Formats: sequence, C-alpha cells, structure tokens
Amino acid sequence: MDRTTTINVIYAILAVLGLLAVQGYIERAQQVERVEYSTFREYLEEGRVDDLRVTESEITGEFVDPDEGDPTRFVTARVDPDFARQLEEQGVEFTGGSDESVIGTIASWVLPVLLFFALWFFVVTRLANRMGGAGMMQIGKSKAKIYVEQDTGTTFADVAGVDEAKTEVQEVVDFLSEPQRFARLGAKLPRGVLLVGPPGTGKTLLAKAVAGEAKVTFISISGSEFIEMVVGVGAARVRDLFKQAKEHAPCIIFIDELDALARARGSGQMQGGHDEREQTLNQLLGEMDGFDSGQGIILLAATNRPETLDPAILRPGRFDRQVLVDRPDKKGRLHILQVHTEPIKLDPEVDLEQVATITPGFTGADLANLANEAALLATRRGRDAVTMEDFNNAIERIVAGLEKRNRVLNEKERRVVAHHELGHAIVANSLTGVDPVHKVSIIPRGIGALGYTMQRPTEDRFLMSEQELKNKMCVLLAGRAAEVVFFDEISTGASDDLQKVTDIARSIITRYGMYDKLGQAALESESGNFLGTPAEGGGRRYSEDTAREIDVAVRALIDEAFDRAKAIVADRKDEIEELAQKLLDQEVLEADELPKPKREPERDAA
Repeated sequence: MDRTTTINVIYAILAVLGLLAVQGYIERAQQVERVEYSTFREYLEEGRVDDLRVTESEITGEFVDPDEGDPTRFVTARVDPDFARQLEEQGVEFTGGSDESVIGTIASWVLPVLLFFALWFFVVTRLANRMGGAGMMQIGKSKAKIYVEQDTGTTFADVAGVDEAKTEVQEVVDFLSEPQRFARLGAKLPRGVLLVGPPGTGKTLLAKAVAGEAKVTFISISGSEFIEMVVGVGAARVRDLFKQAKEHAPCIIFIDELDALARARGSGQMQGGHDEREQTLNQLLGEMDGFDSGQGIILLAATNRPETLDPAILRPGRFDRQVLVDRPDKKGRLHILQVHTEPIKLDPEVDLEQVATITPGFTGADLANLANEAALLATRRGRDAVTMEDFNNAIERIVAGLEKRNRVLNEKERRVVAHHELGHAIVANSLTGVDPVHKVSIIPRGIGALGYTMQRPTEDRFLMSEQELKNKMCVLLAGRAAEVVFFDEISTGASDDLQKVTDIARSIITRYGMYDKLGQAALESESGNFLGTPAEGGGRRYSEDTAREIDVAVRALIDEAFDRAKAIVADRKDEIEELAQKLLDQEVLEADELPKPKREPERDAA
C-alpha cells in the first residue's frame, strides 16, 4: 500500500468517527423527554410546564425549574380533549408519542457528511496546488511539456556561437531522420547525450533545435519537477515520462537541470541514507537501461554542474556522450549578436564585430541581454536607431553596474578616487601584456564602486605567462600606489584590488608552479572548475612549514608588484596630476584622451 492510499484510508476512518461524534452531539442537543399525555395534564395542573407550542399532532414545551441533569424540554402527542376526558373517566392510562421530523433526521446525517466532504476537497485542492495543479489521482503523472513538431519553432539557424556542439548533436538529428543509414552498418546512437556548460550558453535552446531539425516530438521537463513531498511520486513520474515517450516515439526527452535529480547518491547524507531523490534516480537508471535507442527515443539532458552527478548515470550505456557548450569565442559572439540584433533597428555606424571584440567571456544570454539593454537605452534617449554609444553604455551597465549620480562625494574623496583610477590607467599603459584602457570614470556605479577603469582586450586569451600575471598584479596595485604617492596615505578603496592581487599571487605559487623554491608542484586545488562552481574536497595538502613559506612568498610577490607600481606612478606624477584635474572636471576620460602607451622595458621573471 503506497503512501497516497494510506492517507486516504486514514482520513476515511477519521471522517466516519467524526461523523458519528457530530451526529451523537446533535441527538443529545435535540434530546427531549417523551411524556404521557395524562402526565402532561398533571404537570400542567401543577404549573411545572411553560412555553408551550401546540400543533395539530403534538405539544412541546419546557420544564419549569428542572433538576440538574434532567431534560429541560418535553414532547407529547396531542390527544383530542374530549377523547382524553373519556379515557380519564374510564381510568385508562394512555401515552402519546411524537412524530420524528424527517428534515431534522436527514439534516443530522447529511450536514456532517457534506462538511467532511468540503474539508476533504479543500485539503486535496491545496495539496494539488502545491504539487503544480495535479489532482490527487494525477500526483504520479509526469509534468513534462510535450511539443509536437510545429510547436518547438526552433532550428539550428536560431543557435549561434556553439558550432562544435551543433556538430556533435547533428548525429542525433541524422539518426532520427534516417535511422536506416545507421542500421546499415550496425551502428547504434548513444542512448543519452548530456549537454554541459556554464549557465546561459544555450543548452536548452540547442536541445529544442535538435527536436526542430529532426521534426519529432519534444518532451521537456526540469529535474526539480520529479521530486515532491510524497514518497514514491518521483519514481512514478519517471515511469510515466518514459511511457509517454514510447507512445510518442520517435521523440526526444529533454531533462533540464539534471543535477537536481541525479546528484551523487550519499553526498551530504549519513552513511546508508536513502531518500526520495535516490529512489527517483534509481528509477531513472532502470528506465535508461530498459529502453533501446532503436525505438526512436533519444534522451538529452543539460546541467552546469556535471561534477555533482552520480557516476552511474554517466557510464557508457546511459549518458554515453557529453557535449561541452562553452562560452563563445569572438567569432561565436559575433554570430550571436547578429541573431539577437536582427529585430533591432541599428544605426549604420554600429560595428558588431567591435562589440564582439570588447565582450570576452560573455555567454549567449549575456549578449542577448546586452542587445536588449542597448535598445532600451536608445529608446529612453529618444533615438531613431541603436548606436554604438548605446552598446558601450550597455556594456558598462552590465559590467560595472548602474550609475549612482545621487551618491555625492566630497571634494577630497573625488580627488582620491580620480588619482586612484588614473594610477590604474597609467600603469596599465606602461606595461606589456596588459589589456589597453578604454575608459576612466569617477562616476559611482553598482553597490560599492566609486569609480572604475575599464580595460578591454583586443583578442581572446587562453594562456598567460608569469610576467603577464605579475604585470596584472602591478596594475591592480597601482591605485593604492597613487594614493601613497600623491596623498601619503591609503584608503579603503583598494579592498577589491587587494583581494584579486592576493588570489593571483597565491595561484602563481600554489597552482602554477612558478616559484622556484617550492618546485613544480600544485599545492592547492583550483578554487573552481571550468564552470565556475566551487570544487569540493580540495583541502590543504602541505605542512605548516610549507604554509609559512607560501605566506612569505605571497607577501614578497605583492610587495614587489607594489614597488613597481609606485615607481611608475612617481615617474609620471606630473602627467597623472594634469589628467586628474581634467578627470575631476569631466568625470569621464575616453581612451583617446589618455596618453599613448609608454611601455616599461621587459624584465626577466624572477
């Protein structure tokens, strides 16, 4: 007996008991003493009755001053007075009875029943609403959305920037379109294809495009929709999902956010723990073993946390193939921008290739948001078309945050911020391997930024040398170096810079093996994987002596970078002072208003 049936049985028993209790209460509330008519006449002569109600068939009334615990009301059948007198004269005892009210009897039984049914309906409705609108009899049904061919409305033409991933899933389309071509040589398509990648890279869109290209039914569901508070519901929904898939074959099953359903068993639980999620996962594993891709059923899933998945679901025969849907490169970003700006009216001066160049690391969702923000800015300013300025402002808004012009700084603070930001800019233009400065601003943005120096890369970079990392540290510390050179004091404005510098210094020593005294060893794990989520179980793997040596080396690297930055700022002090006055007047300096880069001679990495 499952839990749903148990709940129904328990409630039925409670309802019957409650019904009997209510009916008994009603009877007690309506209980009266049935008296003989002759006794009633005696009571009447003695003055013991009052508040009489006389009808054609009976007489009801109340006793005057009844004893505690005795009935307070009475009823007797009415007898014709002449006939009653004759009976009394003959000395015959006679009794009267009251006719039960049919309506009262029905009400004493029906009303409690209706009350309990109304309560049951209320409980079931609330429970169904919490479970997504399914009734109690539908609780084990899959909540997957089924799209027929024309409903998906998505093809590979709508997916840009992930050409390698499209090539991988193209085989799925070919198999569903021409299964005989694969069967000719005995080839079998992987049963499951797992799309992995950072959020916003287009995994769900790619899955819909596969269904649209193959022109088959697309069954979509999120991993979190399997789990409910009632035990056994998740497994039942998995069974129903695959049952629907077999009825609609050929089709594609798409499970979004698979990590919500298929997390590694035992993680975060006591040894031997078993819960609803594990039961659901076990059912999914069994269903994947029980169907053949030759039936025309392909299972696609998407996740941005593949490291949390149970190893059993990733083995060959289940999700055989993993397809990386990564952040797009420059060419991919250009194609994505072309797709998202197609419905937008662009000014002829807009160069989407330049926009793609200055947006490294943006995902497809970021670029879609960028195009929309640019269109909103142009609309707000009453333009006839979206200009390049709108795109630049939209990028600043996304990267640095919303302008906070109502955050008024005093004059001293404005001077400190101006010199701080120009310290970053001048040192960046003095070192090689550093992204060029695009803009310097002292307009507060976002939550805590009182100013910012925007650097934009000229190309996508995947490797950095030791010297380039040290130069990056030098640029980050240049703001504080400027405060020391010009004001001989430091402020809290460099807190974020210090955090980034410390992370880079520790990575140079503990992750990249760029410190000779500690050798070519990785002493710490990466703080996150390629998807940007924290790594688990990466504890310290070195002694206290090594830890002290690491701390000393980190401090030495930071001090070296700070001394270099301070030397460059001091060497170009007059230039920075002149630019600072201009920045205080204008609040913003563009790249062409900054001095041309004067590169410091290259030095050998220590």
